[in-house]
Amino acid sequence: MQSRILSAAVVGVDARLVEVECDVSGAVMAFDTVGLPELSVREARYRVRSAMRASGLKFPGRSVLINLAPADLRKDGTCYDLPLALALLAADGTLPPGVLDGFVVVGELSLMGGVRPAVGVLAMAQLVRDLGLRGILCPADNVAEARAVHGIEVRAAQMLAGVVDCLRSGAAWPEPACMPRPVAPRSHDLCWSDIRGHAVAKRALEVAAAGGHNAVMVGTPGTGKTMLARRLPSILPPLDANEAVEVTKVHSVAGLLHSGAGLLTERPFRAPHHTISAAALVGGGSIPKPGEVSLAHRGVLFLDELAEYPRYVLETLRQPLEDGTVTVTRARQVARFPSQVMLVAALNPCPCGRQGSATHACTCSPVALNRYRGRLSGPLLDRIDLQVRVPALEAGALRGGPDGDTSDTVRGRVCAARRVQYDRFGPGVTNATVPMPRLRNMSPLATPVHDVLLRALEMFGLSPRAHDRIWRVARTIADLGGVHAVEIGHIAEALQYRCFDEPCAPLATRAAAA
Repeated sequence: MQSRILSAAVVGVDARLVEVECDVSGAVMAFDTVGLPELSVREARYRVRSAMRASGLKFPGRSVLINLAPADLRKDGTCYDLPLALALLAADGTLPPGVLDGFVVVGELSLMGGVRPAVGVLAMAQLVRDLGLRGILCPADNVAEARAVHGIEVRAAQMLAGVVDCLRSGAAWPEPACMPRPVAPRSHDLCWSDIRGHAVAKRALEVAAAGGHNAVMVGTPGTGKTMLARRLPSILPPLDANEAVEVTKVHSVAGLLHSGAGLLTERPFRAPHHTISAAALVGGGSIPKPGEVSLAHRGVLFLDELAEYPRYVLETLRQPLEDGTVTVTRARQVARFPSQVMLVAALNPCPCGRQGSATHACTCSPVALNRYRGRLSGPLLDRIDLQVRVPALEAGALRGGPDGDTSDTVRGRVCAARRVQYDRFGPGVTNATVPMPRLRNMSPLATPVHDVLLRALEMFGLSPRAHDRIWRVARTIADLGGVHAVEIGHIAEALQYRCFDEPCAPLATRAAAA
């Protein structure tokens, strides 16, 4: 006899439908799986056999052929255990025909018949909705994740024996014994007011948070660059409903969701070590998985000690930062991962870290200094909107309690600026991500204001990309100030945040005075 059960495979962060076809025939006991199964899928025969016996179900003593269609799509992971077992039981006559029509089935089986969680269930639930299918049968630990997609039926599987009993009897599907609860928003222990001094750097990061801009901080060791970056999530707005689904789907595909977790509500903050490989940073592998830049989607990717990263690793960030998407091409498939992140980086001014220090002399040779700076290419730095120096604090600045506004106060200003941008461009679109033609049409610069920006380009050799990014930052500064049109003062402040283009500072000062 033959049977068919629907399942799904994850490619990138999206799911594709997989048909698990089973044929039970002949008198010789055999078990074959075809359709480009990886090792974990081929090993399913052992888990299925043991789980069925532990559940009191008879394993067919005949030839079993499993086909995973489409046959040209590589299948990996353990999510096919449960659909494979149910297809076997349906082909052997244990389950009534058509009992799971319209349902996508996923789940890993334990040797004792339990159903373990799978990865990528949120993407699979979205596939069910998009195809107009009835629902999804998934492990109980993935129910909260699947129920984030509305308009489909979600059934929980805890034990193989319980699933078979429900399918045989047609009884109402039971709820999990312990209903999974969504992850609650975490409270930030780090507060913006913990930062002493650094008014310019704090203002720059507030602008970056308000517009979703990339930022880099340069300063001698111990000046507070990492401390500033670590407190950046405390002033970012919470994820909206669509952004929460996007972020949760990436973490689900990567297998990083906690058991029973629902939608993530806090923006991610990822801080990989400088020894990370290019594939781990942007994604890859023989079966492509999301990298750190995708795990930070809609959040912050913090690269500490930026110049210590190998240059070829940093260069892989150029396309993801520009396009907001990572495309990983392999011989058999193409996977795409979202990468709309705020890149925040910190680095020392030189290898010894003392260049520009008022108390210590720099010991770096010109060759060492050129080699150090050469790790950061011009095209990469051109994609960073705000470049800020973080000077050492005077001793007196460390006395006393909290300094300045709290995270809640700054977050309120950031959220207000984001709402202005969403009203102007649409949900989820910030000044850093809006296409430049739309920004030009919806927020044009007056002729005197644009003249200041164009003079900066001509006098100091700034690129057209720098022209656009300064315009974007100035628009964010105006939004923070509640000003409708970008003014010369906004352009002047945006030019001040270009410490790698040192001549911009005098021009900005003259523009502000004018």
